[in-house]
Amino acid sequence: MSGNRILKHPILPITERPPLSFYWNKTPLTAGKGEMIATALFANGIRIFGHHHKDGSALGIFCANGQCAKCTVIANGKPVKSCMTAVRENMIVESVEGLPELPETTESPDLKDIEEISTQVLIIGGGPAGLSAALQLAEYNIKAILVDDKEEPGGKLVLQTHKFFGSVIDSYAGTRGNDIGRMLAEQVKESETIEIWTNSTAIYAFSDKKVGILREGEYKLVIPDVVLNTAGAREKFLRFPGNDLAGIYGAGAFQTLVNRDLVRPTQRLFIIGGGNVGLIAGYHALQAGIEVVGLVEALPQCGGYKVHADKLKRLGVPVYTSHTIISANGEETVDSITIAQINNKFESLAGTEKSFACDTILIAVGLEPVSEFTEAAHKAGMPVFSAGDASEIAEASSAMFNGKIIGVEVARYLGAEAPEIPQSWFEKADILKAHPGKIVCPDYMQAMNSGVFPVIHCCQEIPCNPCSSICPTNSIHLHDDPIMGIPNYDGSCVGCGECVRICPGLAITLVDFRNNEDMPLVTLPYEVGNIPLEAGEKVRTVDIDGNDLGVMEVVKVLKKHTTRTQLIKISAPSELAKRIAGIRIQSEAVSAPQAKAIMPEQMKDDALVCVCERVTAGEVRQLIRKGVTDINQIKAVTRAGMGPCGAKTCTNLINQLLREEGISQEKIVANTRRPSFVEVPLGVFAGSRGDK
Repeated sequence: MSGNRILKHPILPITERPPLSFYWNKTPLTAGKGEMIATALFANGIRIFGHHHKDGSALGIFCANGQCAKCTVIANGKPVKSCMTAVRENMIVESVEGLPELPETTESPDLKDIEEISTQVLIIGGGPAGLSAALQLAEYNIKAILVDDKEEPGGKLVLQTHKFFGSVIDSYAGTRGNDIGRMLAEQVKESETIEIWTNSTAIYAFSDKKVGILREGEYKLVIPDVVLNTAGAREKFLRFPGNDLAGIYGAGAFQTLVNRDLVRPTQRLFIIGGGNVGLIAGYHALQAGIEVVGLVEALPQCGGYKVHADKLKRLGVPVYTSHTIISANGEETVDSITIAQINNKFESLAGTEKSFACDTILIAVGLEPVSEFTEAAHKAGMPVFSAGDASEIAEASSAMFNGKIIGVEVARYLGAEAPEIPQSWFEKADILKAHPGKIVCPDYMQAMNSGVFPVIHCCQEIPCNPCSSICPTNSIHLHDDPIMGIPNYDGSCVGCGECVRICPGLAITLVDFRNNEDMPLVTLPYEVGNIPLEAGEKVRTVDIDGNDLGVMEVVKVLKKHTTRTQLIKISAPSELAKRIAGIRIQSEAVSAPQAKAIMPEQMKDDALVCVCERVTAGEVRQLIRKGVTDINQIKAVTRAGMGPCGAKTCTNLINQLLREEGISQEKIVANTRRPSFVEVPLGVFAGSRGDK
């Protein structure tokens, strides 16, 4: 259908959707059946979805999750979010150019009474926490309705092609996230007490203790005994000159296009943010055949797991710590980025600016809980619980385990004969959500120069134990803690390579001196199938930090295995074998800076805070300096927060400005949320279908 579709992937199966035709600004195009409009446009090479009515700036996507409105288009005469609206046969899709003139209609809507449905538990969100909680409720025969706004439940698990960290027993560590999501969803579907509503959006928890749900375009009112909010999180935006260009979007949106929809939305990207989300997105890009020019992190050390950062460095992606973005550069879309080094006060250092050619900038600077349903239900006097990112931002392994705990708590609240939750569960939950700990590289292999043994390049305390769980000789142990400890080898290795295959961080290699003491075999994990490796090929080897160790020969490639991780065996000099941690696949030329840094024409305060209403940081800062600390007043004067996203994007940025101006939290008056958290056609409240 298009050259932008991914036709080969090392992890994901390629299944072509039946084609259908649609029109974009009167031009006939082809999409896959069931595909979202935004995905189909990207597949056809279209990245600009319209132009804003206030300043004519280009519009594209940001979240691809229905949380913002940047991707709005006109489909069959109605404004819709292109990331949440499926293409239909012969659909007429048009870009938004200024304020659209919608067609007049003389149709009489088919109105009917709103159906009211009672249930014991309403679960909002079908991600890792929601699915895990649902399984616990089913175990105690609690009836629940689980609503999710996607075609299939699974949440962000659907987007994760990497193997998960955590505990093998409690959070499926060593299994790929998309496999976990599919498995949990199937288990919930088999339950007799859990009803799943897909393509369904929770709108609001009303004061009469009813929750409005838009189900497949039809409005329902659900009356639950308990609300369980597992709606996940939304990505934070970032302010910098040029942040209004098309081609700037969240890492989650990128993963949606690449890993769910198998569309390659970019050729060259740059990543802002060194947490796990940004680091993993970079790895997913390489798996999809996309060049990753670089990644910047403002802190001296990446906040994500060290093994994720090391993995990128080994593959050839530079990671710039203590750096920040200065500007995105281009006319309508991104064509380059300028970064600079910063000091300990986060001030950019003049003379350190560098510019890089790229067509996309991924924002991965943190997540914000979708907590509004919890707040609204509580205000309405409804019993409400929350789990996963909607409660506290953490890894998906933590969300699954906390969903399990909350599921039992809700069952007990409703009177089920569930045993009291053991204290060990809470202790394990704390471990799974723990931040990365100290860095200590094991040195047991220094004296080992014979036989076969694993070299563990995992040097940081993180919650992960697949290597110790799978070792057939029980020779890998986690020091001090069965989940959080740093792995060490102490025993007898048989050279099976299972620890190399299962390690989520691809941080274990195997060194085998048995057949040749001068040129031992080194076994490396490899998952970038778009750059295939074969026996006899020469590859550039690197150490844990990506430093060059020389070109060496591939002796054997072991491909077939349920983990889908290839094992690459190379012959290496004995003095280097234990240092080899990976293979560089990306040329240094990809990440070379431009000859001269491009300095922004805009000032820092020209950066947008409210994308919907085009309100700049300078406009908001001016009000703050006049003594305005009520975000509602800022909204009334500037319209920041009045746009269709409902202040989901700008509230966090306005709070940042208030803090920068020295305003204490107790002086800030929070924004009053709208009585509907998601935009819906008014007719649905009268019984008219919202998708017609």
